[in-house]
Amino acid sequence: MNLFGRSALVAGVSLMVTACGRKGPLIYPDMMVLAAPAAVTGQQSGSVVKIQCALPDKDRAGHPAKDLTGVRISRKTDSSDQKNVCRACTADYTPLRTVYLASLPVTAQRFGNRLIVLDSDVSAENTYSYRIVPFTADGVDGASSAIVSVRMATPLPAPEIKVETFPTEIKLQFTLQSLRAGKLIGYNLYRSYMAARQSFQPLNREPLKSGEYVDSVLERGVTYRYSARALIMPASGDVVESSESPAVEGKLKDDE
Repeated sequence: MNLFGRSALVAGVSLMVTACGRKGPLIYPDMMVLAAPAAVTGQQSGSVVKIQCALPDKDRAGHPAKDLTGVRISRKTDSSDQKNVCRACTADYTPLRTVYLASLPVTAQRFGNRLIVLDSDVSAENTYSYRIVPFTADGVDGASSAIVSVRMATPLPAPEIKVETFPTEIKLQFTLQSLRAGKLIGYNLYRSYMAARQSFQPLNREPLKSGEYVDSVLERGVTYRYSARALIMPASGDVVESSESPAVEGKLKDDE
């Protein structure tokens, strides 16, 4: 938090104490800042890291906060030959990206209170640790999120995807031709309109274990674009997404 932001918080507390004749419980300045982003996750997705978090809507004292402007993401990189790594040592983190919610970059997408950010400046065999700090329009930093770490490996091969269209639904099928190591957990399916960028958030909430999905929540006359990624659990135990399949297109057939 910058000096101006801290001064503003202290002044705010003083006004709360003196502006009213009643004495209430004192709220310390560090409790008036934005709460930390919650449900933070990091996952390898093909050749990039996908970072997700739930944006805060309260301050640390539990009061509603409406002035969230964006988040600052910092990162720490550890190579595979490093020993005695301290991922909690915040001094070792360097700024990666400042994301303004009002003008998201192409590497970020928002879904309600959930933010997804992609980090493509990564290499196989390195471990990347991330921390996320929200900030307000005044430049006041909130509490830092929990740290998440992702060990990058060589991207896994993409599945194949086939599409079949019907008057009321579109049927998608996925197959993974080869898997040298690890366990196939299922698939993630991604959908977008033709004019829109592909979504960072899969259409399915749980892995598609059957390798099949029927999409029936569709508009007639609209062409949809689909792609898929396999979900694989390697020996490390962290579920990773494979590379993305080639996209396929489909739209509802006219009634026969």
